Amino acid sequence: MWTNQPPKFMSTRQRPTASKPHRHTVFRVVPVILGILLTASTVFGLPQNKLDGHWEGAITLPTGPLSMSVEIAVATDGKYTATISIPQQGARDLPLSNVSCTGSEVSLDLPNVPGDPKFRGKLSAEGQKIEGTFTQGGGSFPFLLERKADPAASARQALAGYDELVTDAMKKLEVPGVAIAIVKNKEIIFAKGFGWRDVEHKSPVTADTLFPIGSSSKAFTTFVLGTLVDEGRIEWDKPVRNYIPWFKMYNRDLTEHLTVRDLVTHRSGLPRHDGVWYNNYDASREALVRKLAFLEPNADLREKFQYNNLMFLTAGYLTETSTGKSWEENVRERILVPLAMKRTNFSVADLQKDADFSYGYGKREGKIEKLPFRPITNVGPAGSINSSVNEMARWVMVHLNDGKYADKQLAEGSTVADLHQAYMTTGVTNPETEITGGEYALGWFVDTYRGHRRVMHGGNIDGFSANVVLFPKDGIGIVVLTNLDATPLRGVAALVAADRLFNLKPIDWVNQAVGRRTQSEKAAEEGKSKTSAVRVSGTKTSHAVQDFSGEYEHPGYGVLKINRTGEKLEALYNGIVTPLEHWHYDTFNGQKSKDPTFEDMKYTFQTDVNGFIASVSAPFEPAVKDIVFVKKPDARLSDPAYLAGLTGEFDLLGQTLKITVKGTALVLNIAGQPQLDLLPTLGGDFKIKQEQQVSLHFQADDKGNVTAVEIRQPSTVLTAKRKN
Repeated sequence: MWTNQPPKFMSTRQRPTASKPHRHTVFRVVPVILGILLTASTVFGLPQNKLDGHWEGAITLPTGPLSMSVEIAVATDGKYTATISIPQQGARDLPLSNVSCTGSEVSLDLPNVPGDPKFRGKLSAEGQKIEGTFTQGGGSFPFLLERKADPAASARQALAGYDELVTDAMKKLEVPGVAIAIVKNKEIIFAKGFGWRDVEHKSPVTADTLFPIGSSSKAFTTFVLGTLVDEGRIEWDKPVRNYIPWFKMYNRDLTEHLTVRDLVTHRSGLPRHDGVWYNNYDASREALVRKLAFLEPNADLREKFQYNNLMFLTAGYLTETSTGKSWEENVRERILVPLAMKRTNFSVADLQKDADFSYGYGKREGKIEKLPFRPITNVGPAGSINSSVNEMARWVMVHLNDGKYADKQLAEGSTVADLHQAYMTTGVTNPETEITGGEYALGWFVDTYRGHRRVMHGGNIDGFSANVVLFPKDGIGIVVLTNLDATPLRGVAALVAADRLFNLKPIDWVNQAVGRRTQSEKAAEEGKSKTSAVRVSGTKTSHAVQDFSGEYEHPGYGVLKINRTGEKLEALYNGIVTPLEHWHYDTFNGQKSKDPTFEDMKYTFQTDVNGFIASVSAPFEPAVKDIVFVKKPDARLSDPAYLAGLTGEFDLLGQTLKITVKGTALVLNIAGQPQLDLLPTLGGDFKIKQEQQVSLHFQADDKGNVTAVEIRQPSTVLTAKRKN
């Protein structure tokens, strides 16, 4: 009875394993009540309704009060049914038996537990209190229960006037539309839409309007991983290479030691490198995971928190390799189908097929404008889900009820608790004193808001902002979906609701957000006006404009094209076209375009030893040195048809050099020597792969026919003339 160990009467499903932290802390005095889930039992009682309702109170223990709540109802057969919840231990809805009320004498038993725990007390004359003794195994402790209003009804009442606050916040923060759902335990107590999902046609937002939820999708990915842990298919703390054998990071330490848990806690040592996937519609998920081998980290493994979408993409890809099913199929089968989230989908193409979806908007040059949809399906596990607040409310219920929805157990309760457990500090200090802490769990941020533990994750993608907030110990969940990117309304709406639900002194979060946004916009404008201070005037480029054009490549980031348009240049990367202006020397600046992603990015070109423009660098990832894209030789130099015109036999001081085509490349054969591979270089020449200091330059007559080959070495140039 006086123990710190998990009691032996715990069900097999609840016992912690070595690979999975146990959810509950066992109470030292009465372990039988705490941290346990009991099998359902038949509940008997008298056909009366004196006890019917919601009760709250505590058992007075030597170490202090143990808070509890009891739900009592009358079944159709007239008998009482009852459950008990103990928030301090995370125990919910434990069934009680032998519930009776004879006169004023009340009895409640906790069945199938050693020590025969019982509540025996008296119902007060007015029927508002039950006071008596809790006994178990020879121990006796006083308890008191008081009749309280139904929690859901009380929460609804607390939200009176909330609509007006939301409408006011939308106006002040210039948000076209928002949908909000609030859950108390197992009930939706608020679900409404405000404003327009389509401003032009004045189509209203409803609680069923679909919005992209952005990075709030990450919790779906970790939930799927959690179910795979439950099934024994993966372990959180095993290296990723155990499940993806070819997996490779930039260095050996990361490659060998990065775990599944590291993937989803933003502690990989890798900064965002979002340019690799953003607007990249061609690369598969596997291809993007393979690119990790070429992306530079800026910290050691688990050294610091760095938000990283590519790690969550990898986590989603891991679910595919572990199950043989796509990430979408796993999410649908393990989450969406059990929760009847029938309209929730995974792409903006499917989103727009629905009858009730929202367009996205952004503030550009002081005006709210409709933005084009940004497909992000290939990085879906990090943020491609689209849903409504009505359907998201069911998702929230799973997290508030130990992985259970209605009669369906989607994941182990201990696994859900682990998803909410902090594993990495973010190092962020909140400007609001009401918010303390700042850690990251498995797909969730964790902190404390005015004394209430908060688990949350936002989402931002072009035109949309989302927020999913849980207060697990309070049984509160809030979903806010908006159609304006980067709007503070997603957080403000949740904070205003929380203040009301927790009966806290109101804070004017709306006007605080308005003030901060105004300051931020002003600072941005002032900063933009000063950019010319770092520009060197009166300079010119080292080469003619056409010399800068071409294809440049990085093994991780792919191809960056620099195209010439008249006397101007433009950059093309992942389908985004950015006009370039000469900034100074051989540096160019990104100008305004339809897609502002690379506006004001600086592209600096470098020249090689032979005088050719050989590479361009740009700060695609600010947390590491500039990403260097190396210029690719003319595409003709890999075209077999063109290469055929360079083949033949050439005489070099009586020795025959034979040049032939092999696949898409040239090879050089010299009698008595191994075959040499010729690699195309800038300027149309070829270098010998096995002797990189030696290059071949083809000479041609006025008709373009090759007449000779110059063998260029650091100290000499030899000419081999064509034979025949």
